[in-house]
Amino acid sequence: MNKLFVYIFAMFSVMQITEVIAQPSQQHKGFDRGAYESRKNAFITAELKLTPEEAAAFIPLTNELEHKKFEASMECRKINRELRKKESPTDQDFNQAIDVCLEVHMKEAELEKEYYAKFRKILSPEKLYRYKNAEMKFARIFMKERNK
Repeated sequence: MNKLFVYIFAMFSVMQITEVIAQPSQQHKGFDRGAYESRKNAFITAELKLTPEEAAAFIPLTNELEHKKFEASMECRKINRELRKKESPTDQDFNQAIDVCLEVHMKEAELEKEYYAKFRKILSPEKLYRYKNAEMKFARIFMKERNK
């Protein structure tokens, strides 16, 4: 049953990648978070050479972490947007933005520490070490393709 889930997940990921690649550039259209996530998951799975069992346990946790980090960073993005809209921001405005964003970075670090403890139960130290590099590599590739 578990292997069936992994194979279905892998097939879905491949189909999503094919669909994203086949579409014309959507640089000025809305961002498709689902397609991005599927493509990233497939890339991470391939780059780390995850077994079906590892992928089935690891990928949902990485997605969960990313969603939590995204939610945590909303306050920083919001205050920065408001700051840019102000005609004459004060030192207090800047300090507030700095403090809020520092808190967000601390929260993100806490989340990463919490999730890396979970990741260690699934992946070997080598694969876990390579995970961040694979994530950054995917981001570079994605941005390069998006900016074409």
